[in-house]
Amino acid sequence: MKHISVLVPKGDVAVASIEGPYKMFSHVNEFLQREGKPPAFKIELVGFSRESLLDNGMYTLNTHRTLADSFKTDLIFIPAVHGDFKKVIKQNYEMTQWVANQYKQGAEIASLCVGAFLLASTGLLQGKKCATHWLFANDFRKMFPEVNLVAEKIITDECGIYSSGGAYSFLNLLLYLVEKYVGRDMAILCAKIFEIEVDRGSQSPFTIFNGQKDHDDESIKKAQSFIENNFQQKITVDQLASMLALSRRNLERRFKKATSNTTVEYIQRVKIEAAKISLESSRENVNEVMYKVGYTDSKAFRVTFKKITGLSPVQYRSRYSRLN
Repeated sequence: MKHISVLVPKGDVAVASIEGPYKMFSHVNEFLQREGKPPAFKIELVGFSRESLLDNGMYTLNTHRTLADSFKTDLIFIPAVHGDFKKVIKQNYEMTQWVANQYKQGAEIASLCVGAFLLASTGLLQGKKCATHWLFANDFRKMFPEVNLVAEKIITDECGIYSSGGAYSFLNLLLYLVEKYVGRDMAILCAKIFEIEVDRGSQSPFTIFNGQKDHDDESIKKAQSFIENNFQQKITVDQLASMLALSRRNLERRFKKATSNTTVEYIQRVKIEAAKISLESSRENVNEVMYKVGYTDSKAFRVTFKKITGLSPVQYRSRYSRLN
């Protein structure tokens, strides 16, 4: 039987990301027992004390164990904790050290949504892939540059460390782990019971690109503003470099450092974000939208759109148009 520890950190914890794994794996045990099979998991909540207050005292949660108890676990879930991430990490230092020690003893670890910030603070993600909510991707990159953030992914699995994308996409990671430990049939059953879309690997369709302005490079901010105000035109890197009196190489280096995107990537993402808005809110056909955002090559537009969103323009409109 595999021992699962669902952590209860300090701070503004997303209760659903504690209840989610507890419910999912408890139901797996129930399904197995109905088939006359032994349970596969022992699921326990682990916190700093036996009683934890969540959501500023709105919920009281009783844990099965505390960090001070002596026990070994097999799989640890780190739920999402919101707020000032540096403060959250400091509040939960003892817990992250406990996680690191359990990993060294053979435990696997799974972070849910922005629980990735706590996972990364253990130091175990250095050089490894990790997913988190796309909304906090820039904050994560700044705090943990040594981690290979794959912001478009919903699930990562590397060296016994798992992570999931944003919000309720953690349910896909839970299904992935059910399949890994119990089998595909059980994962499909859980997907049907909980009504979860299976085998969803990308959170790109949900991403909203707002640009990354939380930096102090004023020249790059000017370049960003120019791109955002003139995306309908053809914009080149040389044009921007000349406008800012920078060499192309210097512009590229500073742009990447400030925004985590190359200049061309940023231009593409601004154009595609504008195209997404048009596809959601207008009846313009795909070619009209393409020309409106400054593309003249339909193949290049479709390839870039799918690369960024994970969907074709037609698929995107079908899913998100307010006029359907």
